[in-house]
Amino acid sequence: MTQTKNTAPELSVPSLKSGAHAVVSAADPLEKSRIAYATAQHWFSKGLGLHRAALDPDMPDRPGRPEKPDLLPPRDMPKRAIGGKAGKIALLHSLAHIELNAVDLTWDMIGRFCRVPMPRSFFDDWVQVGLEEAKHFSMLAKHLNSLDHAYGDLPAHDGLWEAAQSTGHDLLARLAIIPLVLEARGLDITPPMIAKANANGDHGTARILETIYRDEKRHVAFGAKWFRFMCDRHRLKPDPKFHELVRKHFRGPLKPPFNDRARSEAGLTPGFYRPLIKLTG
Repeated sequence: MTQTKNTAPELSVPSLKSGAHAVVSAADPLEKSRIAYATAQHWFSKGLGLHRAALDPDMPDRPGRPEKPDLLPPRDMPKRAIGGKAGKIALLHSLAHIELNAVDLTWDMIGRFCRVPMPRSFFDDWVQVGLEEAKHFSMLAKHLNSLDHAYGDLPAHDGLWEAAQSTGHDLLARLAIIPLVLEARGLDITPPMIAKANANGDHGTARILETIYRDEKRHVAFGAKWFRFMCDRHRLKPDPKFHELVRKHFRGPLKPPFNDRARSEAGLTPGFYRPLIKLTG
């Protein structure tokens, strides 16, 4: 992580776990992002230890959320507008919601699994991811504001947190589902969105998506690295273990087309995900 010369933001937590708890618990998205930035800076400056048993609260069952947007089951979501300004607003709002969930999913993993014996570099990687997810949300929220809209103006679905609830007991499962299924899907769908935004002359949106795409590739790479690390530790074969965990914990199909090149560059080779296409049947 590139460090700035500024003093780290004020933060009153005794450990990385407590900071992660504060991020996930915060209801206001801007406050959530602020705490994520502050926790990351204190962690990288060696100002925080990993956990302190007597002082650390348990991670919350659900993340803090603002009063808006209204959260609906995926099946009850209204059809998203396509094309024009309304379609652009709907897309940006949907992406902002995904990135806000990504903030919580990442920091929940950091806090929930901080007692699993892992190298410090594991936490370095995921704190970096948590910082970047907060950056992505902030970029999208600011872009919405520039279009006279805000996060919360439209309803959003409440399905993404199911991945955290399903994998809250198992770090290997969390690594399989969050970076290697959900984030990897971003590698498939983001390049066409960038191309469409540029074709429509919406270069501001395209630049934000390019940043998200670049960062997501690194997030998938971290997931692949640490998934293999844990498989090696437990003498498991990575590909079949991944198949087992996805079938157990992921609702819905893995749908092609896949961005095989970007996935492979991130260490997610076709043997991981192509055998799971049959989940669509």
